[in-house]
Amino acid sequence: MARAGCCPWLTRHERKFYAAIRAAWALDTCDPADADDWSAANPSRGQCGVTALTLNDLLGGVLLIADVTRGDGSRQGVHYWNLLPGGVEIDLTRQQFADDEVIQPPRTLMRPAGLPKRCAEQYLTLRRRVGNALGIPGNDGARNT
Repeated sequence: MARAGCCPWLTRHERKFYAAIRAAWALDTCDPADADDWSAANPSRGQCGVTALTLNDLLGGVLLIADVTRGDGSRQGVHYWNLLPGGVEIDLTRQQFADDEVIQPPRTLMRPAGLPKRCAEQYLTLRRRVGNALGIPGNDGARNT
């Protein structure tokens, strides 16, 4: 499967979504578990869950989730990204990881309705910023499907 960083094969609209999402990342959209590691030099740190949900709102598809381990085999956490309709994987936050953090094989995750149980405030903040940047009306609530 292809993965996107800043990929030429993305459509013009997808590149616009990507730019709006990257511009919206900040400490207040970071997962609190990663807040100590977040910086302007690594703005994607701790943004994977809220980013995957926001991209899912915009483009559909399913979520992918995988465990992340450190070089010593200990668990670092989990990582989320997107599988779009048509089979294209887009991972806008993969660059957040250090060289010794390894993303394990993914599994699909059907998105539950409503707000996420973790990081709901961060998700709503990112969603609102991205929606405003893209001129999408009514972008303050979670997708209900």
